[in-house]
Amino acid sequence: MMCNPSVRRRNLTVELQCASSSLYLCVCLTGEMAEASISVDQEQFICPVCLDLLKDPVTIPCGHSYCMSCISDCWDQEDQKGIYRCPLCNQTFTPRPVLGKNVVFAEMVEKLKKMKLQAAPAAPAAPTVPHSGSGDVHCDACSGRKQKAVKSCLECRSSYCQNHLEQHESLFRSKGHNLMDATGRLQDMICSRHDKLLEIYCRTDQQCICMLCLVDEHKNHDTVSTAAERKEKQRHFGETQRNIQKRIQQREKDLQELREAVASHKCSAQTAVQDSEMIFTELIRSIERRRFEVTQLIRDQERVAVSRAEERLEQLEQEIDDLRRRDAELKQLSHTQDHVHFLQSLSSVSLSGSTDGLTLSSLLSFDDVVKSVSQLGHKLQQFCSKETEKISGRVKTVHVILAPEYQTREEFLQYARPLTLDLNTMNYWLRLSEGNTLITATDEPQRYPNHPDRFDCWFDAMCRDSLTGRCYWEVEWTGYGRSGSDIGVTYKTISRKGNGPESSPGRNDQSWKIFCSSKRCSSWHNNIETDLPVVNVSSRIGVYVDHSAGILSFYSVSDTMSLIHRVQTTFTQPLYPVFGFDRHSTVKLCRLSK
Repeated sequence: MMCNPSVRRRNLTVELQCASSSLYLCVCLTGEMAEASISVDQEQFICPVCLDLLKDPVTIPCGHSYCMSCISDCWDQEDQKGIYRCPLCNQTFTPRPVLGKNVVFAEMVEKLKKMKLQAAPAAPAAPTVPHSGSGDVHCDACSGRKQKAVKSCLECRSSYCQNHLEQHESLFRSKGHNLMDATGRLQDMICSRHDKLLEIYCRTDQQCICMLCLVDEHKNHDTVSTAAERKEKQRHFGETQRNIQKRIQQREKDLQELREAVASHKCSAQTAVQDSEMIFTELIRSIERRRFEVTQLIRDQERVAVSRAEERLEQLEQEIDDLRRRDAELKQLSHTQDHVHFLQSLSSVSLSGSTDGLTLSSLLSFDDVVKSVSQLGHKLQQFCSKETEKISGRVKTVHVILAPEYQTREEFLQYARPLTLDLNTMNYWLRLSEGNTLITATDEPQRYPNHPDRFDCWFDAMCRDSLTGRCYWEVEWTGYGRSGSDIGVTYKTISRKGNGPESSPGRNDQSWKIFCSSKRCSSWHNNIETDLPVVNVSSRIGVYVDHSAGILSFYSVSDTMSLIHRVQTTFTQPLYPVFGFDRHSTVKLCRLSK
């Protein structure tokens, strides 16, 4: 049967209808052909990168379509590698494909936009999404002002707000993309070498790796999944938290005890001053000067002890704050879904620092001082000098807390102080070498110029560095038989001329030292030598000074730190390191790093 040409002519009408989530193409064929309706998913016109309608759409060789600017930006970041991949299927291309506009998609997107403008009554406004703040993870898909991201996709390596997350879910729900709570550390979860997800933990090298690393440089290593390693680490995680909580409790207890001790110390000091003043007012005018000296001693010791305690109070409060912060970090870390972040962050919140408790002095009261003053009031004037000296000694034993007892070399090294020799102090029979760090006693005098600071008789030399606060340094010494080296500190005012005790470190009240030889070891101060019960002194000696606490300690340094001698006194001036020599003995300044 023949058809009428007018009937045979086909009128093709393409109608675009915009629904809530799909684009419907209705193709109407007039004539004898039945009407056909083709439904096309609107998401076919969504760019997988920006999750918005395609703008200047281009189709790459694998068949996926993107906005021209989106795929160009992605590939611009891969120019250095020279390998370009599809963000959707990860297919790679070399060289970089030439991009051409997909005219058909562009026309259909334009028609879709027009139909949206003519669409039926607008749908209810979407709920307000909070804008991202300075500490939030922003949505990578938002254009203009970024919204706060709620989830991050490991496959897409992007973070999405709630609106764009719904679009992402509709696109990739069937592909099983791995979503996690929004994180700004997505790039840290990608292998910088292979651009693959870090999902393996190498126990041999203690680092997170990707699958390509596993078959490359980590072949035959002990490896597990990051989830398995986290589970293993988590077993020790709770113990660390419990230790921190115990430390917090201990430090809070120490803090309370120290506060009570300070209050008691202040009260006792005030009472001692008042009682002493009452006794001294009854004494004759000849002992007025002695009264002032005792009062001043008490006040000075009170200031030193309370200052030391208040410093420790601040340290305890700071330590408690740090421990609480670490506890909060551990709690937050324990809830993260990011295994890599957990493993990489675990070391930074591990428990560190000293675990020693607070040691309070048992001597918090000045009662003994008051008793001594009371006895002094009943004695004759000729005994005043002797009794005042006793008082001075007892005042110095009253402390709120004792100085910290460091145990390891690392604890001392936090106070490491580099030393520089003062060449103008060196005796003529001492020679410098090895970059002015090694001093050797010689048989021939050196041609040093005359200088008022030079030791002209004793084989001694000083450093230029004045020591206040806490300082630590080390020296190496050598000696033969009974000959050895002196290591100590002195006030700058020590005499340098003549062969009397006033110009010999350790033989006057301005200096302190120890003498080390292969046979014996002794300490010197105010011309009094005391043999030290030390055997096998190391060739390396560590010296620690806490100027405000009046502590000077000497240590034998080897695998461990062994105390040789400790001085507890009151330093009234800055200290300077000083060294003395026998024939052919040496001292070398050690370079330390904190």
